[in-house]
Amino acid sequence: MEKTCPECSNKIIGRIDKKFCSDYCRNAHNNKINKDSKNLIRNVNNRLRKNWRILEELNPDGKTKTTKTKLIGKGFDFNYFTSIYTTKKGTIYYFCYDQGYLPLENDYYALVKRDS
Repeated sequence: MEKTCPECSNKIIGRIDKKFCSDYCRNAHNNKINKDSKNLIRNVNNRLRKNWRILEELNPDGKTKTTKTKLIGKGFDFNYFTSIYTTKKGTIYYFCYDQGYLPLENDYYALVKRDS
């Protein structure tokens, strides 16, 4: 019985348990299967990376203040962050990797950088 590649329908030559004719076909087949979940992950990672770049740009010295308007103007998305840190006093910091922000009064934000 002759086996054919599920991706390109070419004849499979080689080991009896081989499923694809080449690495290209194997990768193409698996990429099609995982396409939707990879797009979601890629989009979330891109938003996190953008948020991190904005915080890093606005906070070059490791500690500063900025406004919500300035963050939004640069494209910051408050729905995406990597972790939350709550102090003993109950203050909540939101972090994108090592860059963080703390909501203050009157739409101001304290920007901080976590030591590694």
